[in-house]
Amino acid sequence: MSFANALTRAPRAYDPEAGADVWEKLSLPGELKALITGTAGSSPFLKGLMEREAAWLEEAMTHSADNAFATLMADARALEPRDLKDSLRTTRRRAALLIALADLGGVWPLERVTGALTEFADLAVERAFGAAVATELDRGRIEGADPDRPMAGLVALAMGKMGAGELNYSSDIDLIVLFDETAIEPDAFDMARPGFVRATRNAVALLSEVTSGGFVFRTDLRLRPDPSVTPVALSMSAAERYYEGLGRTWERAAFIKARAAAGDIAAGEAFLESLAPFVWRKHLDYAALRDAHDMRLKIQAHKRIPGLPAYQGRDLKLGPGGIREIEFFTQTRQLIAGGRDPELRVRGTVEGLAVLAQQGWIGEGDRDTLSADYRALREAEHRIQMIADQQTHQVPVTEENFARMAALMDMEPSELGSEIETRGARVEAIAEGFFAPSTPKAAITTTLTIPEGWANYPALRSPRAVEIFDRVRPELVARLTEASEPEKALAHFDKFLSGLPAGVQLFSLFEANPQLIDLIVDICDTAPDLADYLGRNAGVFDAVIAGGFFADWPGTDALTDDLNEALVQVDDYEARLNTLRIRQKEWHFRVGVHHLRGLVTAEEAGQQYADVAEAVLRALWPVVVEDFVRRFGPPPGRGAALLAMGSLGARRLHSGSDIDLIVIYDAPLDAESEGPKPLAVPTYFARLTKALMTALTAPMADGRLYEVDMRLRPSGRQGPVATPFAAFGTYQREEAWVWEHLALTRARAVVGDETLRADIEAVRVDVLTTPKPETDALKSVREMRARLAEAMPGGGAFDARQGPGRLQDIELLAQTAAYLADGIPRTRLGDQLLMLPKLGLEEAAVSVISDAAALFWSVRAARLLAGLSVTSDPADVTGGLARFLFRETGAETPEALTQAMAEQAEKVAEIVDMVFGEEDGTETT
Repeated sequence: MSFANALTRAPRAYDPEAGADVWEKLSLPGELKALITGTAGSSPFLKGLMEREAAWLEEAMTHSADNAFATLMADARALEPRDLKDSLRTTRRRAALLIALADLGGVWPLERVTGALTEFADLAVERAFGAAVATELDRGRIEGADPDRPMAGLVALAMGKMGAGELNYSSDIDLIVLFDETAIEPDAFDMARPGFVRATRNAVALLSEVTSGGFVFRTDLRLRPDPSVTPVALSMSAAERYYEGLGRTWERAAFIKARAAAGDIAAGEAFLESLAPFVWRKHLDYAALRDAHDMRLKIQAHKRIPGLPAYQGRDLKLGPGGIREIEFFTQTRQLIAGGRDPELRVRGTVEGLAVLAQQGWIGEGDRDTLSADYRALREAEHRIQMIADQQTHQVPVTEENFARMAALMDMEPSELGSEIETRGARVEAIAEGFFAPSTPKAAITTTLTIPEGWANYPALRSPRAVEIFDRVRPELVARLTEASEPEKALAHFDKFLSGLPAGVQLFSLFEANPQLIDLIVDICDTAPDLADYLGRNAGVFDAVIAGGFFADWPGTDALTDDLNEALVQVDDYEARLNTLRIRQKEWHFRVGVHHLRGLVTAEEAGQQYADVAEAVLRALWPVVVEDFVRRFGPPPGRGAALLAMGSLGARRLHSGSDIDLIVIYDAPLDAESEGPKPLAVPTYFARLTKALMTALTAPMADGRLYEVDMRLRPSGRQGPVATPFAAFGTYQREEAWVWEHLALTRARAVVGDETLRADIEAVRVDVLTTPKPETDALKSVREMRARLAEAMPGGGAFDARQGPGRLQDIELLAQTAAYLADGIPRTRLGDQLLMLPKLGLEEAAVSVISDAAALFWSVRAARLLAGLSVTSDPADVTGGLARFLFRETGAETPEALTQAMAEQAEKVAEIVDMVFGEEDGTETT
């Protein structure tokens, strides 16, 4: 398609005579007349280019815009180095004319326009620096260079709009020039460094110097580290040290768009990758929000000019509601969350807005509004610059130039002025809502005495932390005052605050998200142990803001996918374990918050804690095996499977549960592994099991995953930690005690080879469905119950587990029913309770036990989450803790709750005594 056939619009001519004059000098198809006369009649700069490049323009217009531009670029790539100074300027003029006509004629959308401008900038920088470095090499001024490295290891990093592929029409270009010192022989480094500096200066001069042919690009090198004292070309190691030690928030934001544009691209990309921890922080980085807000206020340059409409003289880039507002809005959100969410690490502004919306960080409405306004403001910016090829973003002050701008946009001046004001106000409102600090809460009357010791806490030792905390303190004190037990809530908050290792990030998080203050006060008022945990693991607040925190529970499979996705981002074994610990704590925190706030029941929370544990095992096991295989070879035979026992097997954990596991393997016992350090099969799986236990239980900076109990394995505390499959089956069928069979009623193979897991389940079902004498079984259980009661008698008004008729009795009764049932035994307590009629219980008795089980689990789960002792005095249960317990149990007072527990336990104990018989040896009939 020719250029003319692709036209969709045309500018108006501010000066029709000037437009007609140019048209008469050109031999072009009539379809182009409106475009040519409108452009030449409104832009003196483009009129001059048309006259100067008339012959070239006539030829170019016979092709499509894409083909004409591709030819320009190909010709520039083929230029001889000696011709670059003049010929690149010629190419720049022609590219400027072609791109302007494609833009004004609607042939290219904004993204293609800015992309073409960037493509030419990349090519110009590549040619200029390539020629300059080649000259230094030819003169022997860069000795010891690796001949296989492009430009001897030098790279030009494109920053800002060039890095993002978004150059504006008359843009200068921002570069950081680095060289990889590893591309130079060590002995020659000191001699080579001045050569790189000279090459950089010569390349910039070639691009920036104004001659009779104009210039190529105004080139700015001031974004490099400490530009007032550093050379124009730095070694990568020096730059990396600077950013690691002294880098600031604005430099982090700048590197969002950074791109290796010319020279040793591979080295440049490796350098940018090395800066990822500097740019993308590990936790949600709301401290960047304040920095960005401060930068924004400093940059805003708009001052209304007296006597003119508000839109005239407005800076479309730096003024309120301008292009920079949208860029800051996008980049700041990327800085906040990009460390956790790699999907956000994109360079383009509109692209960034799209990904932010896709990942749930901004609404679709803000995305659509800001994207449309960004495109419109960029096009308006281009029209301003087309008038005289000036790097300006200010709406013209003179009536003439404003009318020229409007004509280039095919709009009336009044219409354009109204649109500029409307878009600016709309963008400013969205940006102000995001950036502006929340309005401080009015002074309140409070009897709370704020501890003087706060000033000495680690979280409040830095001036910046104190500054941010002072802004959120009124809101915090107000919420603490409104708590049901303000003094207790303050004491618990004090404990939380004392445990924080640092405060800037968290206080910034509170400032940007005031609802988190509600949450922390709620936790301090209700669950002080959780507040203490948060003081040591404040990073889990990230999960609340990261999106989806209050969505429906995803389930084990989705949790496993989430953990695996996090693991693929890191390669190091210890880093993977730490990643799992962090994610596990975030999911635990979510379950606890949902339970605390009544979004899930105690039963649902128990299921969710179990889902997290199972997902952790699924994700962790391959990581442990992979690390083990490197040293000792792949697992022989079918490998090993993890058999979940106890509460995990029954799919119900509480907030502080440990997990019970048995490791079962299937491989020839006389074989050995095939690896760098072969091991005999028993030794192999014993060491692999210990590696798993270490990964689960080792206390690290981010805590441990779980405490693990392996005493339910056939050998108990003695013998090997891993059990051969054949031995497991033989033991369960021929040697196991009744209590061990009862434990099998809650066993599930959760990880490992599918066929091995299926065979383990087959053994379980076979053992539990084999007919057994009911009288003998009940006698064994009765004796076991007596031993448990003697070892763990229970006590305390809030003990829901130990003691006659409480959870331990109920679970023992349910497991016995499952053990004696004819069908395949179920592992969940609720399903096992449905089998109680097997023990001769009538519906009324089953109902009593089920109601008691629900009450006791609700109390136990709430007590452990809130940190309530079993021996607490009911009179001391007040405030948020009391409300939490009342909501969970339906009781109206702590005394009524403990009375209900005692009454339920008495009823259940009578039923259990009836089923198991008395200790004197009588049996049920």
